[in-house]
Amino acid sequence: MSDFSLDSRLQADCIELTQVNDIHVLLMNNSLLPWFILVPKTPHIELHQLPEAQFQHLMALQCTMARFIESHFTVDKINTAAIGNVVSQLHVHVIGRRKDDHCWPGVVWGNPQKTPYTDSEAQHIQQQLTRYLAD
Repeated sequence: MSDFSLDSRLQADCIELTQVNDIHVLLMNNSLLPWFILVPKTPHIELHQLPEAQFQHLMALQCTMARFIESHFTVDKINTAAIGNVVSQLHVHVIGRRKDDHCWPGVVWGNPQKTPYTDSEAQHIQQQLTRYLAD
């Protein structure tokens, strides 16, 4: 999709880490949680609308990201969701949660408490992810 662009809200709230199989891998710019967002290059806004191959790539990457979170962060639970009520562009959240995080057991969406990553923290996560995906 040559005319594809990320939703402006995702651009404002996230750090782009990489692309895998035409899926943007973003890091929510809130160091309080390991929170990644996967955005496939597609005009579709619902998971079930994706062509089968693209759906399979997205689900495989979602599982890979969950394993990455489990292996690189201390978490009790992985939350995965594709809601899209505010940002209709199809995107999947993969979030590591801890029983002592700032909004446990509630939802993370709309919580105003945020601590942005420093440039070095974001670069470190990007390097870890790049190595993880290469293995």
